[in-house]
Amino acid sequence: MTVLIIIFGALTLLAGIVIVINPEIIFGFLRKNLDKLVLHILAVVIRLLLGALLIYQSGVSKFPFAIVIIGWLSIIAAVSLAVIGRRKFKLLMVWALSLSKPFGRVGGIVAAAVGAFLIYAFV
Repeated sequence: MTVLIIIFGALTLLAGIVIVINPEIIFGFLRKNLDKLVLHILAVVIRLLLGALLIYQSGVSKFPFAIVIIGWLSIIAAVSLAVIGRRKFKLLMVWALSLSKPFGRVGGIVAAAVGAFLIYAFV
Protein backbone atom coordinates (compact mmCIF):
# COMPACT_ATOMS: atom_id res chain seq x y z
CA MET A 1 0.00 0.00 0.00
CA THR A 2 2.82 2.41 0.71
CA VAL A 3 3.94 1.91 -2.88
CA LEU A 4 0.72 3.62 -4.02
CA ILE A 5 1.47 6.61 -1.79
CA ILE A 6 5.03 6.78 -3.12
CA ILE A 7 3.73 6.62 -6.70
CA PHE A 8 1.24 9.40 -5.95
CA GLY A 9 4.04 11.43 -4.35
CA ALA A 10 6.25 10.90 -7.41
CA LEU A 11 3.44 11.96 -9.76
CA THR A 12 2.77 15.04 -7.63
CA LEU A 13 6.49 15.88 -7.61
CA LEU A 14 6.62 15.45 -11.39
CA ALA A 15 3.51 17.60 -11.91
CA GLY A 16 5.01 20.31 -9.71
CA ILE A 17 8.22 20.30 -11.73
CA VAL A 18 6.24 20.48 -14.99
CA ILE A 19 4.24 23.43 -13.64
CA VAL A 20 7.43 25.26 -12.65
CA ILE A 21 9.00 24.68 -16.07
CA ASN A 22 5.94 25.18 -18.28
CA PRO A 23 2.69 25.81 -16.38
CA GLU A 24 0.57 25.85 -19.53
CA ILE A 25 1.00 22.10 -20.04
CA ILE A 26 -1.08 21.24 -16.98
CA PHE A 27 -3.20 24.39 -16.71
CA GLY A 28 -4.01 24.26 -20.43
CA PHE A 29 -5.10 20.64 -20.07
CA LEU A 30 -7.35 21.59 -17.15
CA ARG A 31 -8.85 24.51 -19.10
CA LYS A 32 -9.60 22.28 -22.10
CA ASN A 33 -11.24 19.60 -19.95
CA LEU A 34 -13.06 21.86 -17.51
CA ASP A 35 -16.48 20.95 -18.92
CA LYS A 36 -15.96 17.20 -18.62
CA LEU A 37 -17.66 15.42 -15.75
CA VAL A 38 -14.72 13.04 -15.38
CA LEU A 39 -12.55 15.91 -14.06
CA HIS A 40 -14.96 16.49 -11.17
CA ILE A 41 -15.30 12.78 -10.46
CA LEU A 42 -11.52 12.25 -10.47
CA ALA A 43 -11.02 15.26 -8.19
CA VAL A 44 -13.34 13.67 -5.62
CA VAL A 45 -12.34 10.02 -5.98
CA ILE A 46 -8.57 10.57 -5.95
CA ARG A 47 -8.80 12.75 -2.84
CA LEU A 48 -11.00 10.19 -1.07
CA LEU A 49 -8.74 7.27 -1.92
CA LEU A 50 -5.56 9.15 -1.10
CA GLY A 51 -6.97 10.41 2.20
CA ALA A 52 -8.10 6.96 3.29
CA LEU A 53 -4.80 5.43 2.21
CA LEU A 54 -2.78 8.07 4.08
CA ILE A 55 -4.78 7.56 7.27
CA TYR A 56 -4.55 3.76 6.98
CA GLN A 57 -0.80 3.75 6.31
CA SER A 58 0.17 6.65 8.58
CA GLY A 59 1.66 4.29 11.18
CA VAL A 60 4.42 3.17 8.82
CA SER A 61 5.45 6.71 7.88
CA LYS A 62 8.18 8.83 9.45
CA PHE A 63 5.58 11.47 10.37
CA PRO A 64 2.38 9.63 11.40
CA PHE A 65 0.59 12.62 12.89
CA ALA A 66 1.26 14.88 9.90
CA ILE A 67 0.21 12.11 7.49
CA VAL A 68 -3.07 11.59 9.37
CA ILE A 69 -3.77 15.34 9.20
CA ILE A 70 -3.03 15.41 5.45
CA GLY A 71 -5.26 12.35 5.01
CA TRP A 72 -8.18 13.98 6.81
CA LEU A 73 -7.69 17.23 4.88
CA SER A 74 -7.81 15.22 1.67
CA ILE A 75 -11.07 13.53 2.70
CA ILE A 76 -12.61 16.85 3.77
CA ALA A 77 -11.62 18.36 0.41
CA ALA A 78 -13.16 15.39 -1.43
CA VAL A 79 -16.43 15.66 0.46
CA SER A 80 -16.49 19.44 -0.07
CA LEU A 81 -15.95 19.04 -3.82
CA ALA A 82 -18.69 16.43 -3.98
CA VAL A 83 -21.15 18.55 -1.99
CA ILE A 84 -20.65 21.83 -3.89
CA GLY A 85 -21.95 20.28 -7.08
CA ARG A 86 -20.96 20.48 -10.70
CA ARG A 87 -21.68 24.15 -11.40
CA LYS A 88 -19.81 25.46 -8.37
CA PHE A 89 -16.94 23.07 -9.05
CA LYS A 90 -16.55 24.61 -12.50
CA LEU A 91 -16.66 28.12 -11.00
CA LEU A 92 -14.03 27.11 -8.45
CA MET A 93 -11.81 25.71 -11.20
CA VAL A 94 -12.22 28.84 -13.34
CA TRP A 95 -11.26 30.98 -10.35
CA ALA A 96 -8.27 28.78 -9.49
CA LEU A 97 -7.09 28.75 -13.10
CA SER A 98 -7.37 32.54 -13.21
CA LEU A 99 -4.65 32.58 -10.55
CA SER A 100 -2.34 30.41 -12.64
CA LYS A 101 -0.57 33.35 -14.28
CA PRO A 102 0.53 35.14 -11.10
CA PHE A 103 0.82 32.13 -8.77
CA GLY A 104 1.13 29.05 -11.00
CA ARG A 105 4.84 28.49 -10.53
CA VAL A 106 4.56 29.00 -6.77
CA GLY A 107 1.85 26.33 -6.78
CA GLY A 108 4.19 24.10 -8.75
CA ILE A 109 6.88 24.51 -6.11
CA VAL A 110 4.36 23.69 -3.37
CA ALA A 111 3.13 20.62 -5.30
CA ALA A 112 6.70 19.41 -5.82
CA ALA A 113 7.44 19.90 -2.11
CA VAL A 114 4.30 17.96 -1.08
CA GLY A 115 5.20 15.15 -3.47
CA ALA A 116 8.77 15.04 -2.17
CA PHE A 117 7.48 15.02 1.42
CA LEU A 118 5.19 12.07 0.73
CA ILE A 119 8.02 10.13 -0.86
CA TYR A 120 10.38 10.94 2.03
CA ALA A 121 7.75 10.08 4.65
CA PHE A 122 7.21 6.59 3.27
CA VAL A 123 10.66 5.55 2.06
